[in-house]
Amino acid sequence: MGTPNAERQTPNAKRSLASRIIHEETDFLVLDKPPHLLIHPTKPGGPQTLWSELCELLAFEIKNGGQVSLINRLDRETSGLVLVAKNASAARELGRLVSRHRIEKFYAAITYGWPESDKFAVDQPLLRQGEQTPTKIWLKQAIHPAGNPARTKFEVVQRFENRWGRFALINCQPITGRTHQIRVHLASLGFPLVGDKIYGPDENCYLEFIETGWTPKLQEKLLLDRHALHATKLRFPFRDREHLYETPLPSDLQGFILA
Repeated sequence: MGTPNAERQTPNAKRSLASRIIHEETDFLVLDKPPHLLIHPTKPGGPQTLWSELCELLAFEIKNGGQVSLINRLDRETSGLVLVAKNASAARELGRLVSRHRIEKFYAAITYGWPESDKFAVDQPLLRQGEQTPTKIWLKQAIHPAGNPARTKFEVVQRFENRWGRFALINCQPITGRTHQIRVHLASLGFPLVGDKIYGPDENCYLEFIETGWTPKLQEKLLLDRHALHATKLRFPFRDREHLYETPLPSDLQGFILA
């Protein structure tokens, strides 16, 4: 049985996170992560993270033997559904589902251009680009035969035009879970994500952003202040029941479509 968000007593500062929980029960919860929020701390004294906020929100459960285990992880700029185990037993069971590819994940992406096919797939291995060729961006991934297998299914939901040009809204289902998989696969076809600082029009946008933060110049190049990727759906079996959770496009991506 899910716990209504209103029943959880939280300090005012944490109510915004509590309001993003779309389902909660004894063993796990599912929440809709906003963009620009890190999942895990990267260094001591760094910015607030989803993990640290969850530790505060679930302080009572943790004090009574619970824990916070993030089962799926999203990039800082990616918004959408995150599955969180609340105890060790659930974390083990859900972790096994991940390793067996039993947790299905679906994303919505907004790309430059109009793909000709309504449905298509990319089956191309990925590795960190720096392992093969020099790059200024350590985490940048690339398609390479020496990489790890990576496969993604795509389906065009909508082709649209706005004041900046032609774009597509695409449903994405990663069959494997490689770093930046959806972004690299779409960019390899000539349809990079709107707002993508690494795989979009110019990778130097990422280096510029690290140095200066968001600027009008970057806004003109990238159109959005984050890459247009949103985790829309999670589906998985757990304890003799099928679970399906969905969340709509956030307002910034809806606004871009209508611009």
